[in-house]
Amino acid sequence: MPGIENGSAWLGLVAALGYLLGSVPFGLVITKLFKLGDLRKIGSGNIGATNVLRTGSKSAALATLLLDSGKGAIAVLIARYVLGETAAQVAGAAAFIGHIYPVWLRFQGGKGVATFLGTMIALAWPVGLATCAVWLVTAVVTRISSLAALVSAAATVPLAYFLGYRELMMLAAGLSVLIFWRHRTNIARLAMGTEPKIGKKT
Repeated sequence: MPGIENGSAWLGLVAALGYLLGSVPFGLVITKLFKLGDLRKIGSGNIGATNVLRTGSKSAALATLLLDSGKGAIAVLIARYVLGETAAQVAGAAAFIGHIYPVWLRFQGGKGVATFLGTMIALAWPVGLATCAVWLVTAVVTRISSLAALVSAAATVPLAYFLGYRELMMLAAGLSVLIFWRHRTNIARLAMGTEPKIGKKT
């Protein structure tokens, strides 16, 4: 359908559907299915995979990680297939925003790292995989999930530039800023040296 990806009405629909997909709180769903209690009352209270890991269930944390990253990737891939690249970026951004500000939880969602990584992989897999590699190396070396998130988010824009995906830089920059904003309490703890290690209860 020529020119459809630039239609504001279609992009608005893509944004709405992407947001709804992204707002599904898989961390809460998984912990309830695994009978691990209310995730919002465990550890940091966050609904992401890192906090699910604090329940002691690695399988629940892995399922949450895959589902949270998958919803960003799925939103991008469907939008790209139907409407094109502009719609893919809109869908990815909307899914990310849905995850961190879900209407179902009074806009108190996760910190967006897994959804961000899934979105980046679907938009430009070399950039996404490189960003994941930065996260993994930082996490292995420091054992601090939030620091790995911040370092990998900060690395995404230069990675997009040097890997030749410059059309992705603006979106990556915007989502990275939101990741830093959502991690502002973690940044304060990092500065004080009190940020917990991966798997350690807060």
